[in-house]
Amino acid sequence: MQVISLTVGVCKQEMLQKKNAVLVDGVILNGPIMDSKAGEKFVEDACKIIMEEVVQKADDVTEKVCEWQAPEKLKQILDLEMRDTGECHQKVLQLCRDVIKYSVKTNHPRFFNQLYAGIDYYSLVARFITEALNPSVYTYEVSPVFLLVEEAVIKKMIEFIGWEEGDGIFNPGGSVSNMYAMNLARYKFCPEIKEKGLSGLPRLVLFASEECHYSMKKAASFLGIGTENVYFIKTDERGKMIPEELEKQVQRARKEGSAPFLVCATAGTTVLGAFDPLDKIADICEKHGLWFHVDASWGGSALISKKHRRLLHGIHRADSVAWNPHKMLLAGIQCCALLVKDNTGLLKKCYSAEAAYLFQQDKFYDVSYDTGDKSIQCSRRPDAFKFWLMWKALGTTGLEERVNRALALARYHLTVLSVYLVEEIKKREGFQLLLEPEYANICFWYIPPSLRKMEDGPEFWQKLHQVAPIIKERMMKKGSMMLGYQPHWGKVNFFRQVVINPQVSREDMDFLLDEIELLAKDL
Repeated sequence: MQVISLTVGVCKQEMLQKKNAVLVDGVILNGPIMDSKAGEKFVEDACKIIMEEVVQKADDVTEKVCEWQAPEKLKQILDLEMRDTGECHQKVLQLCRDVIKYSVKTNHPRFFNQLYAGIDYYSLVARFITEALNPSVYTYEVSPVFLLVEEAVIKKMIEFIGWEEGDGIFNPGGSVSNMYAMNLARYKFCPEIKEKGLSGLPRLVLFASEECHYSMKKAASFLGIGTENVYFIKTDERGKMIPEELEKQVQRARKEGSAPFLVCATAGTTVLGAFDPLDKIADICEKHGLWFHVDASWGGSALISKKHRRLLHGIHRADSVAWNPHKMLLAGIQCCALLVKDNTGLLKKCYSAEAAYLFQQDKFYDVSYDTGDKSIQCSRRPDAFKFWLMWKALGTTGLEERVNRALALARYHLTVLSVYLVEEIKKREGFQLLLEPEYANICFWYIPPSLRKMEDGPEFWQKLHQVAPIIKERMMKKGSMMLGYQPHWGKVNFFRQVVINPQVSREDMDFLLDEIELLAKDL
């Protein structure tokens, strides 16, 4: 079999054999430097591997979720060293196979580790298209289709929030959306900061719940606000912000001579899946003239469901919302929007730099479509496209079904999963729920046989704290499933089960509980 090489060296040799070869500074200028036929063949072969090893095996429970290897061993297997000479076609294809083999299969029905999982085929094709086209979404002239798609998607998401109008931008992650919102709130509070900087400003203070995403601290640090100026508001036993505590902290900040400017509520906390009481928080924000941001990165997709949008009651009163369709809706990482109620151009005023080489005002078309100046990025991926293509294929009804099924409060064509799991945990000896789930986060302890008759006390909890990490190690090395664990606010390590993947069956739920018992039988 002929070995096809893409190396620059081979191409140069072929070029030199041609008549009238032109060299400048040792560089051949005749013709293309790459062999397009060889490249097309490589893409064709690689796509076949992707279909066979990723797409077609996505719902195969007999496959491992992961092929665990220690870092040093994995370095050797993958041959990570980059050399002066390129590898042949077949060697690079083998590298592709190895990368797939040793990567975690997040599409696997028994991957429960994160707030994303599963595969959406329409979104996947959209990603293939954008990767092949390699666009950057900043001006209409270079990205006409994707700018219009983003505009349409943002408009529809704004409708689901309940605003009559608004603005927005897709960002590389919910953390970035939260940072955008924090900076936007500060700009609205003191617009002169854009030109004059931090000097001369009062001590700015913002408020977020104890259960908020850690990106709020990172954003405060990055923007020069300071982590000490993030006042964390106490939460109740379910992880919801207590409005009365927020009121106290706002008054405290004012008495200290600080300048409160922002409240960040959370709709769907990372660990417990809690939803803050948005209406009551909005009342406080209106009373004190504070920007109201809702981090709905995880919980925002409940807005698609008529049955469950009540979880976000009051979100229409927010000034800004972060929403990640790549989580519950399976739009594919990453797909994250910041949505803003203001429609006067505040987003652009805050972030624009008016680069003359990109955003010329005398172009032959409507330059209002050159929306890239609303972003802190220059090059920007067309992340809205995969959400749009998926939405077009499934319709709003299909997306609603996906949310309803994941939350396990409605039956369509498949088994109700989360409710079943909760009931099983209650029935089985050794499984103990932390609390009744409000969303798709199911948090529980597994108490192994040796601890079941032990008295409740410090020694019991100390020993229980060690159980989840051991079970996690065993499941990873076996490759049977992936399930996250964590300690949380004084509670020892517990498992957090998240059901998102549409391919998950009742049998997978049974397997999860059976496998935990099996892995911990000697503990």
